[in-house]
Amino acid sequence: SLPAYKSNQMVTFHEVIWLYLRRLYDLREDHDLKQTDIADYLHISQRTYSHYETDSRSIPLEQLIRLAIYYETSLDYLANLTDNKKPYPRGKHAPKK
Repeated sequence: SLPAYKSNQMVTFHEVIWLYLRRLYDLREDHDLKQTDIADYLHISQRTYSHYETDSRSIPLEQLIRLAIYYETSLDYLANLTDNKKPYPRGKHAPKK
């Protein structure tokens, strides 16, 4: 289970990364998707996506943006900076799903 933090409690960088990776995993599972489904959407191999979820490889910003669009959420939510899943209003030049 995820650790609970009080607002005045310091969180280590490792814990922030773990929570962020856990959020990606949870979103995929909540949508009943396999790693191959997301990998296909991102035009990458399942192995590469697996590396993203296990922090063996950093996720490029372009891929994070695509994931935010796919899951209809914000980059802040993906990065675990907010618990609000609702995305920001998209600009007129924002990429489509």
